[in-house]
Amino acid sequence: MSLVSELRAVPVLAGFNDEQLAEMAAAGETVTFAAGSRVFEAGKPADDWWALLSGRIDLVRPVGNEEVVMATMANVGQWAGGLQAWDDNGVYMGTAKVMEETRLFRLPSTELERLGQLWFPFAVHLLRGLIATARRIESGVREREALVALGTLAAGLAHEINNPAAAAVRSVGALQQSSDEVFASLQRLASAEIHAAEFAALDELRRAIDPSAAPTGVALADLEESLTDLLEDHDIDQSWTIAPALAAAGVTPSWLSRAASTLPAHALQPGLEWVAASLTTTALINEAQDSTRRISDLVSAVKSYSQMDRAALQEVRVVDGLESTLIMLGHKLREGGITVVREYDDSVPTITANPAELNQVWTNLIDNAVDAMAGGGTLTVRTYADGHHVVVEIRDTGPGITDDVAAHMFEPFFTTKEVGKGTGLGLDISRRITVERHGGEIRVDSAPGTTTVRVSLQRERSAQQ
Repeated sequence: MSLVSELRAVPVLAGFNDEQLAEMAAAGETVTFAAGSRVFEAGKPADDWWALLSGRIDLVRPVGNEEVVMATMANVGQWAGGLQAWDDNGVYMGTAKVMEETRLFRLPSTELERLGQLWFPFAVHLLRGLIATARRIESGVREREALVALGTLAAGLAHEINNPAAAAVRSVGALQQSSDEVFASLQRLASAEIHAAEFAALDELRRAIDPSAAPTGVALADLEESLTDLLEDHDIDQSWTIAPALAAAGVTPSWLSRAASTLPAHALQPGLEWVAASLTTTALINEAQDSTRRISDLVSAVKSYSQMDRAALQEVRVVDGLESTLIMLGHKLREGGITVVREYDDSVPTITANPAELNQVWTNLIDNAVDAMAGGGTLTVRTYADGHHVVVEIRDTGPGITDDVAAHMFEPFFTTKEVGKGTGLGLDISRRITVERHGGEIRVDSAPGTTTVRVSLQRERSAQQ
């Protein structure tokens, strides 16, 4: 049987005349594949159009550690591929796995485009316009989604940095007055003409103070009152300014008694003023250090979240991405009254993945969980590993998801949020990154009062995959 006769049996070519079939046959070729071979791979450029002449092919896609059959080509004339004839970015949607010896007609996408333009120019024009329009709409909405997410994260980061930055500015500002008081009290001590041994003993007492043991709350107020009374018993002026600094550092009445016995009476007040000013200065320095360290940690979290200056694929600890995401969304968690519970398994191995893309997944899932718990709730973030996967679970205590919503939640542009609050691409992006980019699986289990989104990622995956 000639190739033209075989092509005449292909349903999609039923309207072609003999000359058109002959020209198509001349532009392509027949190819035979043995059972077990693969014709094309999912995600690769769809630069050929394939029509089945005999045999059987399963179109599969990786889901977790398995290949799931999405469709089967077993009837003569079934076709696949060729998308680059109409779309420069067209890729194969699945992998063609040959199940028995199979013959296919192969037509390059360039030839398919040429013949289409020659025979059906209006149809080709409509098809290209439809694809281009759909891509523009999707691109625009994805861009808006990215900008909304970026704005949310930027606002959150500004909120997170504002508090430690303000504390650092406040501490540095107060340090000027505190350091001036240190030097002034030293001058008064010198004027009191104390001996070097007395000053050394006072300094030893100062070094023995442990601010970490300082009380808080009512106990701190009681200590401050006791120190004030004791200072007044020793005729110390301005006890109301010295006592708070000493109490905040955990100075006890017994310490104060030892200081009174170490210094002569005329030098006790400048000596205690120097100790109080030194303690205040040290506390302000510690506060400034803590604040700037917090800012540094936030910058590190942003760098970890965005994966700046890092390779696309690398060995990843999923918990690192989860933690940086929780930091980035910290303001939303606090403002939403959300309690975060971490259930991390320290034995979970690293995986080869794109951490920046995974962070997009964690951001979408956690953000959705927080929105579901309007009015407060508990967010549980869990990690563990099974035989083939590293698994991340995001669980919330929201009202749950209806069966109707669950059936559509991973579809592009589907959203349950009110107009202006969501684009419906967050979960679609998460699914694409998990399934298509990382060969993983994403599932949802929901019941009233609890919803769990489970992301399974392959433990072993080549960097070329």
